[in-house]
Amino acid sequence: MSTGVVYLVGAGPGDPGLITVAGLDRIREADVIVYDRLASDRLLGHARRDAELIYVGKIPAHVSGGTGAPHDQDAINQTLIDKAREGGRVVRLKGGDPFVFGRGGEEAEALRAASIPFEVVPGVTSAVAVPAYAGIPVTHRGVAVSFAVITGHEDPDKPESAIDWPHLATAVDTLVFLMGVKNLPDIVANLVANGRPGTTPVAVIRWGTTPEQSTVTATLSDIAERVAEAGLTPPAITVVGEVVRLRETVSWFENRPLFGRCVLITRTRPQASNLARLLAAQGAIPVELPAIVIEPVADTAPLAAAVDRLRHGGYAWCGFTSANAVELTFEHLAESGLDARAYGSTRVFAIGPATADALRSHGITPDVVPDEYVAEAVVEAMRAHVREGDAVLLPRAESARAELVTGLEALGATVDEIPVYRAAVPSEPDPETLAAIRAGRVDIVTFTSSSTVRNLLALLGPDAEALRGEPRPLIACIGPITAETARENGLAVDVMAEEYTVEGLVEALAKRMTGREVTS
Repeated sequence: MSTGVVYLVGAGPGDPGLITVAGLDRIREADVIVYDRLASDRLLGHARRDAELIYVGKIPAHVSGGTGAPHDQDAINQTLIDKAREGGRVVRLKGGDPFVFGRGGEEAEALRAASIPFEVVPGVTSAVAVPAYAGIPVTHRGVAVSFAVITGHEDPDKPESAIDWPHLATAVDTLVFLMGVKNLPDIVANLVANGRPGTTPVAVIRWGTTPEQSTVTATLSDIAERVAEAGLTPPAITVVGEVVRLRETVSWFENRPLFGRCVLITRTRPQASNLARLLAAQGAIPVELPAIVIEPVADTAPLAAAVDRLRHGGYAWCGFTSANAVELTFEHLAESGLDARAYGSTRVFAIGPATADALRSHGITPDVVPDEYVAEAVVEAMRAHVREGDAVLLPRAESARAELVTGLEALGATVDEIPVYRAAVPSEPDPETLAAIRAGRVDIVTFTSSSTVRNLLALLGPDAEALRGEPRPLIACIGPITAETARENGLAVDVMAEEYTVEGLVEALAKRMTGREVTS
Protein backbone atom coordinates (compact mmCIF):
# COMPACT_ATOMS: atom_id res chain seq x y z
CA MET A 1 0.00 0.00 0.00
CA SER A 2 1.31 3.45 -0.90
CA THR A 3 2.08 5.94 1.84
CA GLY A 4 -0.72 8.33 2.75
CA VAL A 5 -0.48 12.00 3.59
CA VAL A 6 -0.77 13.99 6.83
CA TYR A 7 -2.52 17.37 6.99
CA LEU A 8 -1.58 19.59 9.92
CA VAL A 9 -4.85 21.52 10.23
CA GLY A 10 -5.55 24.51 12.44
CA ALA A 11 -9.04 24.17 13.94
CA GLY A 12 -9.22 27.82 14.99
CA PRO A 13 -9.71 29.13 18.52
CA GLY A 14 -12.95 27.37 19.52
CA ASP A 15 -15.83 28.75 17.46
CA PRO A 16 -16.31 26.03 14.81
CA GLY A 17 -17.35 28.73 12.35
CA LEU A 18 -13.78 30.00 12.32
CA ILE A 19 -12.37 26.89 10.61
CA THR A 20 -10.96 27.71 7.17
CA VAL A 21 -12.56 26.35 4.01
CA ALA A 22 -9.43 24.29 3.32
CA GLY A 23 -9.45 22.93 6.88
CA LEU A 24 -13.08 21.84 6.65
CA ASP A 25 -12.41 20.13 3.32
CA ARG A 26 -9.55 18.13 4.84
CA ILE A 27 -11.78 17.05 7.76
CA ARG A 28 -14.50 15.86 5.40
CA GLU A 29 -12.00 13.84 3.33
CA ALA A 30 -10.03 12.31 6.20
CA ASP A 31 -9.66 8.60 6.88
CA VAL A 32 -8.16 9.35 10.30
CA ILE A 33 -8.48 12.43 12.51
CA VAL A 34 -6.03 12.90 15.37
CA TYR A 35 -7.41 15.74 17.48
CA ASP A 36 -6.73 17.62 20.70
CA ARG A 37 -8.85 19.12 23.46
CA LEU A 38 -9.15 22.61 21.99
CA ALA A 39 -10.61 21.48 18.65
CA SER A 40 -14.40 21.92 18.68
CA ASP A 41 -16.36 18.67 18.82
CA ARG A 42 -18.74 20.14 16.28
CA LEU A 43 -15.97 20.03 13.69
CA LEU A 44 -15.78 16.27 14.15
CA GLY A 45 -19.42 16.12 13.07
CA HIS A 46 -18.20 16.90 9.54
CA ALA A 47 -16.04 13.76 9.46
CA ARG A 48 -17.05 10.74 7.43
CA ARG A 49 -18.97 8.14 9.39
CA ASP A 50 -16.21 5.60 8.81
CA ALA A 51 -13.37 7.95 9.78
CA GLU A 52 -11.20 6.85 12.70
CA LEU A 53 -11.12 9.47 15.48
CA ILE A 54 -8.12 9.47 17.85
CA TYR A 55 -8.04 11.81 20.86
CA VAL A 56 -4.57 12.95 21.94
CA GLY A 57 -5.34 16.04 23.99
CA LYS A 58 -5.27 16.64 27.70
CA ILE A 59 -7.41 14.46 29.94
CA PRO A 60 -9.01 16.96 32.32
CA ALA A 61 -8.15 16.40 35.96
CA HIS A 62 -11.84 16.30 36.96
CA VAL A 63 -12.41 13.23 34.76
CA SER A 64 -11.83 9.89 36.45
CA GLY A 65 -8.22 8.94 35.86
CA GLY A 66 -7.44 12.34 34.35
CA THR A 67 -4.17 14.06 35.19
CA GLY A 68 -4.44 17.20 33.10
CA ALA A 69 -1.25 16.10 31.36
CA PRO A 70 -1.05 16.03 27.56
CA HIS A 71 -0.35 12.87 25.64
CA ASP A 72 3.33 12.22 24.93
CA GLN A 73 4.41 14.19 21.86
CA ASP A 74 6.68 11.43 20.58
CA ALA A 75 3.73 9.04 20.74
CA ILE A 76 1.56 11.51 18.81
CA ASN A 77 4.26 11.84 16.15
CA GLN A 78 4.46 8.07 15.84
CA THR A 79 0.69 7.77 15.55
CA LEU A 80 0.72 10.18 12.61
CA ILE A 81 3.52 8.25 10.95
CA ASP A 82 1.90 4.85 11.51
CA LYS A 83 -1.51 5.93 10.23
CA ALA A 84 0.01 7.57 7.15
CA ARG A 85 1.93 4.38 6.39
CA GLU A 86 -1.40 2.56 6.29
CA GLY A 87 -2.09 4.63 3.17
CA GLY A 88 -4.83 6.94 4.37
CA ARG A 89 -5.46 10.66 4.61
CA VAL A 90 -4.60 11.70 8.14
CA VAL A 91 -5.71 15.00 9.64
CA ARG A 92 -3.90 16.29 12.71
CA LEU A 93 -6.52 18.71 14.02
CA LYS A 94 -5.05 21.27 16.39
CA GLY A 95 -6.62 24.18 18.26
CA GLY A 96 -5.75 27.60 16.81
CA ASP A 97 -2.90 27.51 14.31
CA PRO A 98 -0.55 24.49 14.11
CA PHE A 99 2.56 26.69 14.10
CA VAL A 100 1.60 29.09 16.92
CA PHE A 101 2.62 27.21 20.07
CA GLY A 102 0.88 24.15 18.64
CA ARG A 103 3.99 21.98 18.25
CA GLY A 104 3.08 21.64 14.60
CA GLY A 105 6.67 22.36 13.65
CA GLU A 106 7.86 19.39 15.69
CA GLU A 107 5.29 17.14 14.04
CA ALA A 108 6.31 18.37 10.60
CA GLU A 109 9.97 17.62 11.38
CA ALA A 110 9.07 14.10 12.54
CA LEU A 111 7.04 13.47 9.41
CA ARG A 112 9.82 14.71 7.15
CA ALA A 113 12.36 12.49 8.96
CA ALA A 114 10.06 9.50 8.36
CA SER A 115 9.60 10.46 4.66
CA ILE A 116 5.86 11.03 5.17
CA PRO A 117 4.34 13.65 2.87
CA PHE A 118 2.48 16.40 4.72
CA GLU A 119 0.70 19.70 4.16
CA VAL A 120 0.01 22.55 6.55
CA VAL A 121 -3.43 24.18 6.68
CA PRO A 122 -3.07 27.31 8.83
CA GLY A 123 -5.80 28.17 11.31
CA VAL A 124 -7.11 31.34 12.93
CA THR A 125 -4.89 31.85 15.95
CA SER A 126 -6.43 32.47 19.36
CA ALA A 127 -3.83 35.20 19.90
CA VAL A 128 -5.85 37.51 17.66
CA ALA A 129 -9.32 35.94 17.55
CA VAL A 130 -9.94 35.59 21.29
CA PRO A 131 -9.16 39.24 22.11
CA ALA A 132 -11.37 40.24 19.15
CA TYR A 133 -14.29 38.22 20.58
CA ALA A 134 -13.71 39.97 23.91
CA GLY A 135 -13.89 43.36 22.20
CA ILE A 136 -10.14 43.95 22.33
CA PRO A 137 -8.27 44.76 19.09
CA VAL A 138 -4.60 43.85 19.53
CA THR A 139 -3.66 46.96 17.55
CA HIS A 140 -5.46 50.28 17.27
CA ARG A 141 -4.38 53.56 15.73
CA GLY A 142 -3.14 55.91 18.39
CA VAL A 143 -3.14 53.19 21.06
CA ALA A 144 -1.06 50.23 19.88
CA VAL A 145 1.06 49.82 16.76
CA SER A 146 2.72 46.54 17.73
CA PHE A 147 1.93 43.29 19.51
CA ALA A 148 3.76 40.15 20.56
CA VAL A 149 2.54 36.62 21.23
CA ILE A 150 4.28 34.81 24.06
CA THR A 151 3.83 31.41 25.61
CA GLY A 152 2.54 31.59 29.14
CA HIS A 153 3.42 27.99 29.77
CA GLU A 154 7.09 27.30 29.20
CA ASP A 155 8.65 23.86 29.42
CA PRO A 156 8.85 23.15 33.18
CA ASP A 157 12.05 21.16 32.69
CA LYS A 158 14.01 24.22 31.55
CA PRO A 159 16.38 25.57 34.22
CA GLU A 160 15.37 29.18 33.52
CA SER A 161 12.90 31.17 31.43
CA ALA A 162 13.69 31.60 27.76
CA ILE A 163 11.68 34.83 27.69
CA ASP A 164 13.81 37.95 27.54
CA TRP A 165 11.76 39.85 30.14
CA PRO A 166 13.92 43.02 30.27
CA HIS A 167 13.42 43.61 26.55
CA LEU A 168 9.90 42.19 26.22
CA ALA A 169 8.18 44.09 29.02
CA THR A 170 8.17 47.46 27.27
CA ALA A 171 9.26 46.60 23.71
CA VAL A 172 5.77 46.32 22.20
CA ASP A 173 2.41 47.89 22.97
CA THR A 174 0.25 44.75 23.34
CA LEU A 175 1.38 41.47 24.90
CA VAL A 176 -0.69 38.32 24.38
CA PHE A 177 0.20 35.35 26.59
CA LEU A 178 -1.23 31.97 25.57
CA MET A 179 -2.06 29.39 28.24
CA GLY A 180 -0.69 31.39 31.14
CA VAL A 181 -3.31 31.25 33.92
CA LYS A 182 -1.24 29.06 36.23
CA ASN A 183 1.84 31.26 35.74
CA LEU A 184 -0.05 34.57 35.86
CA PRO A 185 1.54 35.80 39.14
CA ASP A 186 5.02 35.16 37.71
CA ILE A 187 4.13 36.87 34.41
CA VAL A 188 2.86 39.93 36.28
CA ALA A 189 5.91 40.05 38.55
CA ASN A 190 8.33 39.87 35.60
CA LEU A 191 6.52 42.58 33.64
CA VAL A 192 6.34 45.01 36.57
CA ALA A 193 9.94 44.29 37.60
CA ASN A 194 11.07 45.15 34.10
CA GLY A 195 9.28 48.46 33.66
CA ARG A 196 5.65 47.79 32.78
CA PRO A 197 3.50 50.06 35.00
CA GLY A 198 1.24 48.35 37.53
CA THR A 199 -1.63 50.48 36.20
CA THR A 200 -1.45 48.78 32.78
CA PRO A 201 -4.88 47.26 31.95
CA VAL A 202 -5.06 43.47 31.59
CA ALA A 203 -7.74 41.03 30.41
CA VAL A 204 -7.82 37.28 30.99
CA ILE A 205 -10.23 35.48 28.65
CA ARG A 206 -11.30 31.89 29.22
CA TRP A 207 -12.74 29.62 26.50
CA GLY A 208 -12.61 32.51 24.04
CA THR A 209 -14.88 32.55 20.96
CA THR A 210 -17.24 29.96 22.53
CA PRO A 211 -20.53 30.55 24.38
CA GLU A 212 -18.65 29.66 27.58
CA GLN A 213 -16.36 32.67 27.12
CA SER A 214 -15.73 34.66 30.29
CA THR A 215 -13.52 37.71 30.71
CA VAL A 216 -11.90 39.28 33.75
CA THR A 217 -10.34 42.73 33.44
CA ALA A 218 -8.11 44.55 35.92
CA THR A 219 -4.60 46.02 36.00
CA LEU A 220 -1.25 44.36 36.41
CA SER A 221 -1.33 45.22 40.10
CA ASP A 222 -4.47 43.20 40.85
CA ILE A 223 -5.24 40.90 37.88
CA ALA A 224 -3.90 37.77 39.57
CA GLU A 225 -6.17 38.36 42.57
CA ARG A 226 -9.21 39.08 40.38
CA VAL A 227 -8.66 35.94 38.31
CA ALA A 228 -8.35 33.81 41.45
CA GLU A 229 -11.56 35.31 42.85
CA ALA A 230 -13.40 34.56 39.61
CA GLY A 231 -12.13 30.97 39.59
CA LEU A 232 -10.87 31.19 36.03
CA THR A 233 -9.08 28.04 34.90
CA PRO A 234 -7.40 27.02 31.62
CA PRO A 235 -7.77 27.33 28.72
CA ALA A 236 -7.35 31.09 28.83
CA ILE A 237 -5.21 33.82 27.33
CA THR A 238 -3.95 37.05 28.87
CA VAL A 239 -3.86 40.39 27.06
CA VAL A 240 -1.69 43.20 28.48
CA GLY A 241 -1.85 46.75 27.15
CA GLU A 242 -3.87 49.91 26.69
CA VAL A 243 -6.05 48.23 24.04
CA VAL A 244 -7.85 46.40 26.87
CA ARG A 245 -9.63 49.69 27.70
CA LEU A 246 -11.38 49.52 24.33
CA ARG A 247 -13.42 46.57 25.56
CA GLU A 248 -15.81 49.03 27.23
CA THR A 249 -17.00 50.27 23.83
CA VAL A 250 -16.05 47.46 21.42
CA SER A 251 -17.41 44.43 23.34
CA TRP A 252 -19.89 42.57 21.16
CA PHE A 253 -19.75 38.78 21.53
CA GLU A 254 -20.75 38.63 25.17
CA ASN A 255 -23.60 41.11 24.53
CA ARG A 256 -25.64 38.76 22.35
CA PRO A 257 -29.17 37.98 23.59
CA LEU A 258 -28.68 34.34 24.59
CA PHE A 259 -25.01 34.55 25.57
CA GLY A 260 -24.01 31.86 28.04
CA ARG A 261 -27.52 30.40 28.29
CA CYS A 262 -27.67 26.60 28.23
CA VAL A 263 -30.49 25.72 25.82
CA LEU A 264 -31.87 22.20 25.50
CA ILE A 265 -32.78 20.96 22.00
CA THR A 266 -35.29 18.09 22.06
CA ARG A 267 -35.87 17.47 18.35
CA THR A 268 -34.38 14.52 16.45
CA ARG A 269 -30.62 14.51 16.03
CA PRO A 270 -30.66 14.94 12.21
CA GLN A 271 -32.91 18.00 12.62
CA ALA A 272 -31.08 19.48 15.63
CA SER A 273 -28.10 20.94 13.79
CA ASN A 274 -29.92 23.90 12.23
CA LEU A 275 -31.53 24.89 15.55
CA ALA A 276 -28.17 24.48 17.32
CA ARG A 277 -26.50 26.74 14.75
CA LEU A 278 -29.16 29.43 15.14
CA LEU A 279 -28.95 29.31 18.94
CA ALA A 280 -25.15 29.48 18.90
CA ALA A 281 -25.34 32.52 16.62
CA GLN A 282 -27.25 34.27 19.41
CA GLY A 283 -24.62 33.25 21.97
CA ALA A 284 -26.35 30.22 23.49
CA ILE A 285 -24.78 26.94 24.56
CA PRO A 286 -26.87 24.36 22.65
CA VAL A 287 -27.27 20.99 24.35
CA GLU A 288 -28.91 18.18 22.43
CA LEU A 289 -31.16 15.57 23.99
CA PRO A 290 -33.29 14.10 21.20
CA ALA A 291 -36.64 13.29 22.80
CA ILE A 292 -37.83 11.46 19.72
CA VAL A 293 -36.44 9.01 17.23
CA ILE A 294 -38.12 8.52 13.89
CA GLU A 295 -38.99 4.88 13.22
CA PRO A 296 -40.43 3.89 9.83
CA VAL A 297 -43.56 1.78 10.16
CA ALA A 298 -42.97 -1.94 9.75
CA ASP A 299 -45.86 -2.47 7.34
CA THR A 300 -45.12 -0.59 4.11
CA ALA A 301 -47.84 -2.32 2.08
CA PRO A 302 -50.35 0.57 2.46
CA LEU A 303 -47.75 3.07 1.26
CA ALA A 304 -46.80 0.82 -1.65
CA ALA A 305 -50.45 0.59 -2.71
CA ALA A 306 -50.86 4.37 -2.38
CA VAL A 307 -47.73 5.02 -4.46
CA ASP A 308 -49.03 2.68 -7.17
CA ARG A 309 -52.30 4.61 -7.23
CA LEU A 310 -50.34 7.90 -7.22
CA ARG A 311 -48.27 7.02 -10.28
CA HIS A 312 -51.44 6.13 -12.19
CA GLY A 313 -53.03 9.51 -11.48
CA GLY A 314 -55.32 8.34 -8.71
CA TYR A 315 -54.86 11.37 -6.45
CA ALA A 316 -55.72 15.01 -7.05
CA TRP A 317 -53.57 16.10 -4.10
CA CYS A 318 -50.76 14.79 -1.90
CA GLY A 319 -50.10 16.56 1.39
CA PHE A 320 -47.11 16.59 3.74
CA THR A 321 -47.09 17.81 7.33
CA SER A 322 -43.43 17.15 8.16
CA ALA A 323 -40.02 16.85 6.52
CA ASN A 324 -39.79 13.34 8.02
CA ALA A 325 -42.81 12.23 5.98
CA VAL A 326 -41.25 13.72 2.85
CA GLU A 327 -37.96 11.88 3.33
CA LEU A 328 -39.53 8.50 4.11
CA THR A 329 -41.97 8.73 1.22
CA PHE A 330 -39.21 9.54 -1.23
CA GLU A 331 -37.05 6.77 0.19
CA HIS A 332 -39.87 4.38 -0.66
CA LEU A 333 -40.14 5.86 -4.14
CA ALA A 334 -36.42 5.38 -4.71
CA GLU A 335 -36.53 1.78 -3.49
CA SER A 336 -39.31 1.20 -6.03
CA GLY A 337 -37.25 2.73 -8.84
CA LEU A 338 -39.37 5.89 -8.90
CA ASP A 339 -38.77 9.60 -8.37
CA ALA A 340 -40.71 12.89 -8.41
CA ARG A 341 -42.15 12.03 -11.83
CA ALA A 342 -44.47 9.57 -10.05
CA TYR A 343 -46.52 12.58 -8.97
CA GLY A 344 -47.45 13.39 -12.56
CA SER A 345 -50.39 15.80 -12.44
CA THR A 346 -50.93 15.37 -8.69
CA ARG A 347 -50.73 18.69 -6.87
CA VAL A 348 -48.91 18.98 -3.56
CA PHE A 349 -49.39 20.98 -0.36
CA ALA A 350 -47.00 21.41 2.58
CA ILE A 351 -47.71 22.54 6.13
CA GLY A 352 -44.78 24.96 6.35
CA PRO A 353 -41.46 26.19 4.92
CA ALA A 354 -39.28 23.40 6.33
CA THR A 355 -41.53 20.76 4.77
CA ALA A 356 -41.64 22.77 1.55
CA ASP A 357 -37.83 22.90 1.46
CA ALA A 358 -37.67 19.13 1.91
CA LEU A 359 -40.01 18.71 -1.09
CA ARG A 360 -37.94 21.09 -3.21
CA SER A 361 -34.83 19.05 -2.45
CA HIS A 362 -36.59 16.17 -4.24
CA GLY A 363 -37.66 18.23 -7.23
CA ILE A 364 -41.18 19.22 -6.19
CA THR A 365 -42.33 22.77 -5.50
CA PRO A 366 -45.52 22.66 -3.42
CA ASP A 367 -48.60 24.32 -4.85
CA VAL A 368 -49.96 25.43 -1.47
CA VAL A 369 -48.18 26.47 1.74
CA PRO A 370 -50.36 28.24 4.33
CA ASP A 371 -49.34 31.45 6.06
CA GLU A 372 -49.76 29.78 9.46
CA TYR A 373 -48.11 26.40 9.91
CA VAL A 374 -50.81 24.33 11.62
CA ALA A 375 -53.38 21.82 10.32
CA GLU A 376 -56.28 24.24 10.64
CA ALA A 377 -54.48 26.77 8.44
CA VAL A 378 -53.80 24.07 5.83
CA VAL A 379 -57.51 23.28 5.66
CA GLU A 380 -58.36 26.95 5.24
CA ALA A 381 -55.71 27.37 2.53
CA MET A 382 -57.07 24.31 0.69
CA ARG A 383 -60.66 25.57 0.77
CA ALA A 384 -60.21 27.33 -2.57
CA HIS A 385 -58.58 24.31 -4.22
CA VAL A 386 -60.34 21.14 -3.13
CA ARG A 387 -63.32 20.00 -5.17
CA GLU A 388 -66.01 17.53 -4.18
CA GLY A 389 -64.66 13.99 -4.53
CA ASP A 390 -60.97 14.92 -4.80
CA ALA A 391 -58.75 12.11 -3.56
CA VAL A 392 -56.01 13.27 -1.19
CA LEU A 393 -52.96 11.20 -0.19
CA LEU A 394 -51.64 12.06 3.26
CA PRO A 395 -48.46 10.18 4.27
CA ARG A 396 -47.58 11.16 7.85
CA ALA A 397 -46.91 10.07 11.42
CA GLU A 398 -48.90 7.55 13.36
CA SER A 399 -51.29 9.09 15.88
CA ALA A 400 -51.14 12.50 14.20
CA ARG A 401 -53.86 15.06 15.01
CA ALA A 402 -57.17 14.33 13.28
CA GLU A 403 -57.96 17.98 12.44
CA LEU A 404 -56.39 17.89 8.99
CA VAL A 405 -58.21 14.76 7.88
CA THR A 406 -61.60 15.85 9.20
CA GLY A 407 -61.12 19.33 7.79
CA LEU A 408 -60.31 18.07 4.28
CA GLU A 409 -63.22 15.64 4.39
CA ALA A 410 -65.52 18.50 5.38
CA LEU A 411 -64.41 20.22 2.16
CA GLY A 412 -65.58 17.20 0.18
CA ALA A 413 -62.27 15.33 -0.24
CA THR A 414 -61.66 11.65 0.36
CA VAL A 415 -58.45 11.19 2.34
CA ASP A 416 -56.05 8.24 2.35
CA GLU A 417 -54.12 8.73 5.58
CA ILE A 418 -51.03 6.50 5.38
CA PRO A 419 -48.79 6.19 8.47
CA VAL A 420 -45.16 6.16 7.34
CA TYR A 421 -43.39 6.66 10.68
CA ARG A 422 -43.81 6.87 14.41
CA ALA A 423 -42.11 9.27 16.82
CA ALA A 424 -40.73 6.94 19.49
CA VAL A 425 -39.05 7.64 22.82
CA PRO A 426 -35.26 7.11 22.60
CA SER A 427 -34.12 3.95 24.36
CA GLU A 428 -30.72 5.31 25.44
CA PRO A 429 -30.88 9.05 26.19
CA ASP A 430 -27.68 10.79 27.22
CA PRO A 431 -27.44 10.39 31.03
CA GLU A 432 -25.25 13.49 31.49
CA THR A 433 -27.82 15.75 29.81
CA LEU A 434 -30.65 14.25 31.83
CA ALA A 435 -28.59 14.85 34.98
CA ALA A 436 -28.04 18.48 33.94
CA ILE A 437 -31.81 19.01 33.61
CA ARG A 438 -32.46 17.42 36.99
CA ALA A 439 -29.75 19.55 38.60
CA GLY A 440 -31.10 22.80 37.17
CA ARG A 441 -28.13 23.45 34.89
CA VAL A 442 -30.35 24.01 31.83
CA ASP A 443 -31.63 27.57 31.38
CA ILE A 444 -34.07 27.07 28.50
CA VAL A 445 -35.92 24.02 27.15
CA THR A 446 -37.16 24.17 23.55
CA PHE A 447 -39.98 22.04 22.19
CA THR A 448 -40.62 21.77 18.46
CA SER A 449 -43.54 19.31 18.49
CA SER A 450 -46.03 17.77 20.87
CA SER A 451 -44.07 14.52 20.74
CA THR A 452 -40.94 16.22 22.09
CA VAL A 453 -42.96 17.45 25.09
CA ARG A 454 -44.51 14.11 25.97
CA ASN A 455 -41.35 12.13 25.35
CA LEU A 456 -39.02 14.39 27.37
CA LEU A 457 -41.38 14.14 30.33
CA ALA A 458 -41.36 10.35 29.91
CA LEU A 459 -37.55 10.31 29.84
CA LEU A 460 -37.37 12.39 33.02
CA GLY A 461 -40.03 10.43 34.89
CA PRO A 462 -40.53 11.74 38.43
CA ASP A 463 -37.71 14.23 37.82
CA ALA A 464 -39.95 16.08 35.34
CA GLU A 465 -40.83 18.27 38.33
CA ALA A 466 -37.54 20.06 37.57
CA LEU A 467 -39.44 21.67 34.66
CA ARG A 468 -42.40 22.70 36.83
CA GLY A 469 -41.07 23.92 40.17
CA GLU A 470 -39.07 26.98 41.11
CA PRO A 471 -36.47 27.71 40.01
CA ARG A 472 -37.12 26.14 36.63
CA PRO A 473 -35.92 26.65 33.05
CA LEU A 474 -37.80 28.80 30.58
CA ILE A 475 -40.11 26.73 28.39
CA ALA A 476 -40.13 27.74 24.70
CA CYS A 477 -42.51 26.21 22.14
CA ILE A 478 -42.48 26.45 18.37
CA GLY A 479 -46.23 27.01 18.02
CA PRO A 480 -49.68 26.89 19.63
CA ILE A 481 -50.24 23.13 19.28
CA THR A 482 -46.96 22.33 20.98
CA ALA A 483 -47.67 24.98 23.61
CA GLU A 484 -51.10 23.48 24.29
CA THR A 485 -49.53 20.05 24.80
CA ALA A 486 -46.99 21.55 27.20
CA ARG A 487 -49.73 23.18 29.27
CA GLU A 488 -51.80 20.00 29.30
CA ASN A 489 -48.77 18.33 30.88
CA GLY A 490 -48.42 20.94 33.59
CA LEU A 491 -45.71 23.09 32.04
CA ALA A 492 -45.84 26.88 32.05
CA VAL A 493 -45.08 28.17 28.56
CA ASP A 494 -42.89 31.26 28.71
CA VAL A 495 -42.09 31.82 25.04
CA MET A 496 -43.89 30.91 21.82
CA ALA A 497 -42.72 31.71 18.32
CA GLU A 498 -44.77 34.19 16.31
CA GLU A 499 -43.68 32.34 13.16
CA TYR A 500 -43.90 28.60 13.76
CA THR A 501 -40.39 27.74 12.59
CA VAL A 502 -37.07 27.18 14.33
CA GLU A 503 -35.98 30.59 13.09
CA GLY A 504 -39.08 32.09 14.67
CA LEU A 505 -38.45 30.21 17.90
CA VAL A 506 -34.91 31.56 18.23
CA GLU A 507 -36.08 35.07 17.38
CA ALA A 508 -38.74 34.86 20.10
CA LEU A 509 -36.15 33.71 22.64
CA ALA A 510 -33.83 36.56 21.68
CA LYS A 511 -36.65 39.08 22.14
CA ARG A 512 -37.49 37.60 25.55
CA MET A 513 -33.90 37.82 26.73
CA THR A 514 -33.58 41.43 25.65
CA GLY A 515 -36.64 42.46 27.60
CA ARG A 516 -39.20 42.56 24.79
CA GLU A 517 -41.71 39.93 25.86
CA VAL A 518 -42.94 37.38 23.34
CA THR A 519 -45.14 35.05 25.36
CA SER A 520 -48.02 32.74 24.64
